Amino acid sequence: MTSLFTQEIRLSKRHEKIVSQRLMLLQQMENKPEDQNKGRASQTQAAKAALQRNVSLLKDIEAAEKSLQTRMHPALPPEVAALETLYWASVEEYIPKWEQFLLGRAPYPACSENGNEAEDTIPKRAQQ
Repeated sequence: MTSLFTQEIRLSKRHEKIVSQRLMLLQQMENKPEDQNKGRASQTQAAKAALQRNVSLLKDIEAAEKSLQTRMHPALPPEVAALETLYWASVEEYIPKWEQFLLGRAPYPACSENGNEAEDTIPKRAQQ
């Protein structure tokens, strides 16, 4: 009898231990989604803060780039801008002649049949 009694006491203690472990695990399972939600919320908040920081950094970089460009290439005076416009118009005018020359289909564009074309285009006042 004693052995049955001691065995029942041992089984009862073991049962209590298992039940307490079960309760502890159930509580952990209930708390886990809350902890995950807190973790997700903090991650979301950190991601938003990082996004705002990145946007701010991009704006600062763009402002610095613009500032450097204006320092390196200041606005040209109107006379220089007009000369630049005339230069590019002249370049566009001569592109077809040079293109043919570079393709080997025409003679050197600065030379014409009766002499140097450059001399023909110089005004008479400049030659004197």
